[in-house]
Amino acid sequence: MTLTQLRYLVAISDAGLNITQAADQVHATQPGLSKQLKQLEEELGFQLFARKGKSLHAITPAGQQVIDRARIILAEARNIRALAANLRGDDKGELSITTTHTQARFVLPPAIAALKQRYPAVGVHLKPHGDAQVMGLFERGQADLAIISTTGTPPGDGLAVPLFRWRRAVVVPHSHALGNLKRALKLSDLDGHALVSYESSLRPESSLRRAFAAAGVVPHFAFTSRDADLIKTYVRAGLGVGIFAEMAFVTEDARDLRALDAAALFPECTTWLVLRRDRVLRAYAAALAELIAPQLDPRDLQRALAGEEPAAWPVPPYWSDLEKAALAA
Repeated sequence: MTLTQLRYLVAISDAGLNITQAADQVHATQPGLSKQLKQLEEELGFQLFARKGKSLHAITPAGQQVIDRARIILAEARNIRALAANLRGDDKGELSITTTHTQARFVLPPAIAALKQRYPAVGVHLKPHGDAQVMGLFERGQADLAIISTTGTPPGDGLAVPLFRWRRAVVVPHSHALGNLKRALKLSDLDGHALVSYESSLRPESSLRRAFAAAGVVPHFAFTSRDADLIKTYVRAGLGVGIFAEMAFVTEDARDLRALDAAALFPECTTWLVLRRDRVLRAYAAALAELIAPQLDPRDLQRALAGEEPAAWPVPPYWSDLEKAALAA
């Protein structure tokens, strides 16, 4: 039995028993993966998968027990490698990040650019997904860390560290009637307007929908997308009033769009860094957190993962304050 065989076994399970997809994930050939699986089954003396013809049909009960333990073994082998790399000061490695399109497009580029300057031999792999998919990918072990936002409690499993807080912006073309209001915008002002926002706004539990419901307004979403750039494109095309994260409204957008103050309309959001408690944190992953949120001490992250979580993390600053500080630097 080898670590390679166990890695192939877990890959098959994660790929839904699709040998071709599993082989792609572990950068192996399909015949090579199948050969290793056969050798492992022969050594163990029982089948890990039930078969229909030449295809894998289901995981056997015994196979599931082996897969569960294989995950633990592979995680600990990965931790030993990470610990050794940190102890010898190795600045090489891979960092896999799952996050939303907005964070990937508007928050992470400066931080990752700075990280690459500090650790040029580190490969960074971004996996942008919708809100609903980010934590699933992280919890399945397919990313080293997740960066995601909530309006309430910290997200999912793992160690959740608050990075910064942000608000939504309501965005219209310069010629739009809402841009000429001489008072603060109200939710009732959006009643009857077509809205252009994130696809997560369609979910019943969306904080955006809850805010409208509390105001007695039924929102009409004319267009939704995971991508804030697409949302802005369709606001420009006249499909409706845009609602998206404030960091997605950048300087060049002001040439033809106007961001209206919506701070009082919707709950503020917190963006979190989520780390796996069962993994040794590489030094460059802790450095990325510091680059995004300067109030964090990477040593606190390491201590928290070792079970010494602080009573309270530093209060996360607002995104707008971080932007001002970055411009002043």
